[in-house]
Amino acid sequence: MRDAQDCLIVIDVQNDFCPGGALAVTGGDEIVPGINALMEEFPAVVLTQDWHPAGHSSFASQHPGAAPMSLTEMPYGPQVLWPDHCVQGTPGSAFHEGLRTDGDLIIRKGFRPAIDSYSAFFENDHATPTGLEGYLRSRGLTRLTLVGLATDFCVNYSAVDAARLGFDVTVRMDLCRAIDLEGSLAAAEAGMREAGVTLA
Repeated sequence: MRDAQDCLIVIDVQNDFCPGGALAVTGGDEIVPGINALMEEFPAVVLTQDWHPAGHSSFASQHPGAAPMSLTEMPYGPQVLWPDHCVQGTPGSAFHEGLRTDGDLIIRKGFRPAIDSYSAFFENDHATPTGLEGYLRSRGLTRLTLVGLATDFCVNYSAVDAARLGFDVTVRMDLCRAIDLEGSLAAAEAGMREAGVTLA
């Protein structure tokens, strides 16, 4: 068992991000057994869940003429327009059926209709908190290990935010999978290293 300050954060291992899902990440289901095994080592486990209302502003379907995976400008900055995914209460929003979900906390994100949320810590305005930081600090959890989907978006944003908040952060790259949209994986890896995140 790891030390009392260690926490495993499992990012968005949901049906829509796994093969057959609306926004499938190649090999997204391959990491499930490894994540389940890793959970055994940690005294605390947090899972995050993308949880969009129908018609979310980050969906390409809400922008006439816009193609999925294209970029638009939102009041809070650039935003990728995604296929409709992880809509609240749908099978796609559920955790992968093989994933252990008996963690300590589930953080739902992306539920505000007008703003997307990649990070487990903040909405995409980089200011509106999810409450995860306060939870971790109140439990004395200062050393974080991140796994899940997708490396270059939600894992990346969560890791960088955690490092900037002063947490000791490691990303287990073998237990993540990436979308890799026009070089986004290489950019994410560079950005995480620059922020002080350990890529293991």
